Amino acid sequence: MINPRDLHVCRDAIRHGSLSFYTASKLLPARVRDPALALYAFCRLADDAVDLHDEKTAAVLRLRDRLDLIYAGRPKEAAADRAFAAVVEDFDMPKALPDALLEGLAWDAMEKRYDTLSGVIDYSARVAAAVGAMMSVLTGVRNADAMARACDLGVAMQLTNISRDIGEDARAGRIYLPLDWMAEVGLEPEAFLADPLPDERVRGLTRRLLREADRLYRRSEAGISALPVSSRPGIFAARHVYAGIGGAIRRNGFDTISYRARTYRRQKLGWLLLATLRTGATVIGPQSAVLHAKPLPECAFLVDAAAQIPQSSGWSQRTGALLSALAELEARDRYAPSTAPAE
Repeated sequence: MINPRDLHVCRDAIRHGSLSFYTASKLLPARVRDPALALYAFCRLADDAVDLHDEKTAAVLRLRDRLDLIYAGRPKEAAADRAFAAVVEDFDMPKALPDALLEGLAWDAMEKRYDTLSGVIDYSARVAAAVGAMMSVLTGVRNADAMARACDLGVAMQLTNISRDIGEDARAGRIYLPLDWMAEVGLEPEAFLADPLPDERVRGLTRRLLREADRLYRRSEAGISALPVSSRPGIFAARHVYAGIGGAIRRNGFDTISYRARTYRRQKLGWLLLATLRTGATVIGPQSAVLHAKPLPECAFLVDAAAQIPQSSGWSQRTGALLSALAELEARDRYAPSTAPAE
């Protein structure tokens, strides 16, 4: 059980740090909402620890240690760690899922770029689809088909986030757009970083990425009908609230360099109502055959891990990739020039 004081801290962290999820969570039943807030608070802590600190390598390695302590039953004395440790114990959360998130954050620390859309989805699988898979576990659903659709939703959300943050990321020296897409329109990455402008090429790439997100939002809906009825409104709400960010980007002419797309309270209330209405339709309507579509290849290892499919060769390969990424970060940290003043 999550300590009520720790849950209060997690709730505040999400209310101020991830308003879209906090809004959607209001429609989840308490037995799912409370652990979901703890889960998102730990993921937010992990993301901020890397994004908001200059020493990103050290931040990832500290997170690795914190995660190991959580799974050893000895969480660090911090509300988010203790709350997530309770979630891990209560729901038998496979460590492969937060490990995937850790690998994605390690890629951020390396300032990795992605040659193709598949590479961007690889990254999105780790930092977002892994969270979607963990959310499915919290609802009590480990069915592989439903898990695949939860991963679709996570990737769609991340592609929306990438579209929204193109300008912000560029000013921080980061690019998440597929490099082959940039090459197709004659956009040289270093020139773009030096002077990010919302020209037609960038707007076209933003539009293209949002089309991919929309395709996955639609595909993800089939999985919602596989969830307990009480959990469906909250997941529908998350789907519409995040897709609403894409709508705001469209209204800004696909310019996410001059403007940061935002949604408003009245819109969120409308999406909550829509989520409730759509839940009623899933109760009486037939189940979509899309539910049984294969998972995205980049997310298959998450589906296997969350559904607890034994002997997953995909996950063993990914475990090796995580260890390799962490070893590279440790080597960078060990041999980085000291910034301490000479005596």
